[in-house]
Amino acid sequence: MSNELKNRIRAEVQRLLEANGDVAGFDDSGELFGSGRLSSFAMMTLVMFLEQQFDIDFGSIDFDVSLVDTVNAIEALVVEQKGG
Repeated sequence: MSNELKNRIRAEVQRLLEANGDVAGFDDSGELFGSGRLSSFAMMTLVMFLEQQFDIDFGSIDFDVSLVDTVNAIEALVVEQKGG
């Protein structure tokens, strides 16, 4: 599941970057929000994606941008929230 999970996350991150006019490559450990590549609006879109696709309840999470600032961090969050 890990490769499928990471691929789904990477596809959404790429879509958000492209929607922001950013077509440069990215790696799984590169900052998305801390670097300014993605905006707070993109963060909300990403959170909604994660809620819908992975049934994550962000209302029950002590949210910090570091939880979604890299592909690796997003993957770890999903795995943790799914209990696996």
